[in-house]
This record gives sequence, C-alpha cells and structure tokens, in this order.
Amino acid sequence: MKCDKHTMLLYAVTDRAWTGRETLRQQVEDALKGGVTCVQLREKELDDAAFLQEAMELSALCRSYGVPFIINDNVEIAIKCHADGIHVGQEDMAAADVRAKVGPDMIIGVSAHSVEEAQLAVAHGADYLGVGAAFSTHTKTDVDVLPEGRLKEICDSVDVPVVAIGGIHKDNILKLKGSGADGVALVSAIFSAEDIEAECKELKALAEQIIYSNSTF
Repeated sequence: MKCDKHTMLLYAVTDRAWTGRETLRQQVEDALKGGVTCVQLREKELDDAAFLQEAMELSALCRSYGVPFIINDNVEIAIKCHADGIHVGQEDMAAADVRAKVGPDMIIGVSAHSVEEAQLAVAHGADYLGVGAAFSTHTKTDVDVLPEGRLKEICDSVDVPVVAIGGIHKDNILKLKGSGADGVALVSAIFSAEDIEAECKELKALAEQIIYSNSTF
C-alpha cells in the first residue's frame, strides 16, 4: 500500500491513556467506524512481545477496513507485523536507513519541524511528513509549537503529503485552513472522546473543510 494524501485526511495516533472502559482494539475499531483514514500504533511502555501481539491484531483490523496501519518508531515490529508503514522522529533512525531495512514498498513517515528537516527527510525517502506541534499539546512535552506560517512553508517546500499534528481538536482544527496540510493527526481528540465513532465523523467533516480550503486557497 503506497502513501496517498487522501489516506492522510484523518490520521489516528493511539494512546492507551484512555483505555479502561474499552480496550485499545475496541477504541481503534470505533475510530475506523467513524471514518479515520490512517492508524498509527504508538507504544512506549510495552515489551516487544506484547507490542508485537498488539500490532498483529491491529494490523489485521485495519486491513479489514482497508486503512493503512503505521507503527511508531519500532522498525522491527513494523516488519514482523507486516505493517503498511513506519513513522520515525528526528531523534530516531534516519529515513534512508529505515528504507534500507524495510524495502521499497513500506510507507515511511518522518516528523519535521522546519523546512530543512522536511526537505532532508523527503530526499532520504520519506513518503509523508508529520509536522507540528500545530498547537500547544500535553501529549508530547518535548515539541515546541510551530511559529506562525511555518506549517505552510513546509507544505509549500515538499511534494509529499503533510499531516499537521499537535494539540489539534474540533475547536481549533479550522485554524489550519489555508496551511496546505493534507490532513490532521489526532491523539486525545479521538481517544479521550466519550463516543469515539461519533467524534471521528465530526472531525472528518471538519478535516475535509481544511482540505477544500487548501485546494482553493
């Protein structure tokens, strides 16, 4: 499965902080029913065996919905579970090294915070970029909010899909109009919702407004 900007529209990034009432698998399926177009599994605490078991389960689930499944950071897990893609940050393995490990077909996403980082990632084989933080976020405390206009500069500088991430929710999502972003990546806005399926339907409609505005900007 190759990267397509349409599959970047509503990109769900998991966080088990809100599991309990439902399992992570149930939450992801709720999100898929609500129309998310891509799912990234991010796990920082699980050991490799538990991570792989969960990844295999969610990979099969996403495949049944025809939605790309991305692993955060762990290249070996991505290969073993036959994920559609791998996402790495600036402090992780370089995109060129990831490509050498995963081969030509796996989607590679890279986090970028400047035009220079974005262009280097694309030159090294990134298929899409995650750019942020768009707004203040409590999910990742080690990322600064982008200066005004930076997201558009990055979008204008590359020819791969760009996903805005960081602090995005339904009350500020439309501020991304005209930014050039091809989609939004959301964590708490999706997985902390009381009704994840309904929330995703609403968020997807808002994300479509952003993309429409970008195409006519």
